[in-house]
Amino acid sequence: MTTTSAQVCYALNGQVIGISAERTDLWQDFDRMLGSLRVASIAEPSFHVGIAGMALAPETPRGSLVFDGEVPEDGRCRMFQDGEIIHLVFASQILSIHGAEGRAEIRIRAENQINWTVWMLVLDAALDAGGQHMLHTAGLTLPDRDAIVLIHAPSGTGKTTTSLALASQGFGICSDDAMIVTAASADTAAWGLPRQVKVHRKTAEMLPFVSPCLGPSWDRNGEQAISLDCLRDIVRVEDSSVRPVLAVLHLARSVDGQTRLATMARTDAMVALAADNVRTGMTGLLPLQKRRLSTIARLVTAVPTYTLEVGSRPADSAALISAALMGQG
Repeated sequence: MTTTSAQVCYALNGQVIGISAERTDLWQDFDRMLGSLRVASIAEPSFHVGIAGMALAPETPRGSLVFDGEVPEDGRCRMFQDGEIIHLVFASQILSIHGAEGRAEIRIRAENQINWTVWMLVLDAALDAGGQHMLHTAGLTLPDRDAIVLIHAPSGTGKTTTSLALASQGFGICSDDAMIVTAASADTAAWGLPRQVKVHRKTAEMLPFVSPCLGPSWDRNGEQAISLDCLRDIVRVEDSSVRPVLAVLHLARSVDGQTRLATMARTDAMVALAADNVRTGMTGLLPLQKRRLSTIARLVTAVPTYTLEVGSRPADSAALISAALMGQG
């Protein structure tokens, strides 16, 4: 492996992920997401990522092929499993995750940047090594408590709109899209990934109070990214502290424009969360995915689960949630 000359470290709720490379620009995309969690470099981080140069095209690694297909924005990808070792192969780079050893290696051609897919799998592996798992959910604190409600829904259903609407009613935003859950004990807890909030045109029209944070340009998906610093000027944005989880809400669109909150069967909540968060390969569930599924099972067992049908006035859900969780936590 090429001798490294620079390192950066990030704190992930007790886990420290360290990244070493000859070029500091190689981790800039990762730093844009986790820069607020950066800590002083240490000799032995909990999980280490080494980045090295690669002169030739990636070879076919050992193991069973578990995925072969196109990844949005990043191109064709193949994934191989060799016991607990996972290899992710792109045309210009290869990621090898040695989860049991608490390390990963990225080999990349000199003229390329590391794919976003690679960085997200690195983050998943580092969290998994510490008994934590990232779930595709929003997380908000209640107005009068430091505890969290998690709001789950597939992309495009309205997590960001609902999160901002709740924030306008005194809830605090931990994340509108990615929460890190730890369910290793009876006390289920979570913290939010500190990244920008993407706001759609329709959300901006429905919630005009966000307009001070918006510019004139929208991307091809009709979205803009709002920095957390700007968002703090108009609503409460929480830090990345770990907080207890009070409930899981599954978000759905109301067919008649009315907002409702109803109890959801735990098995249904688990299926909904698993469908959006657990990936199956050609050979079944990979070890990390099995552990994520186990975390989801513990989560829905430990806290009440609800269906939140959001109508034409998403802010109406604030009173319903507060009333349902009164006296808990």
